[in-house]
Amino acid sequence: MTTDGPSTPAYPEQMTGLERLNLRASAMINHPVAQMQRWVTIHRLHSDGETEWTTLLETLGETPELALTLNDDDSVTVRWARRPPSEQDDFIAQACNVEHEDPPF
Repeated sequence: MTTDGPSTPAYPEQMTGLERLNLRASAMINHPVAQMQRWVTIHRLHSDGETEWTTLLETLGETPELALTLNDDDSVTVRWARRPPSEQDDFIAQACNVEHEDPPF
């Protein structure tokens, strides 16, 4: 028996733990309140694996525009300076390897 049209996988493609963490961190950093105050604290959740959390911290730490403060409660506070509009880009989304899309609403 043949079917017309493209086949669909039996299971939808799922995000990895690192992709979920990167997406969460990117959303927190790009949130309007965080952008206005130019800092945000990202808390490590129980579902965030050690490897994923370490990878996120390394990625953020490699971004020269960001200053990280590791907190005693296993969270990290990320700070950045205001940049002139001519120098602004989506460096946070690039650092986290997450493509930024406008919300669908």
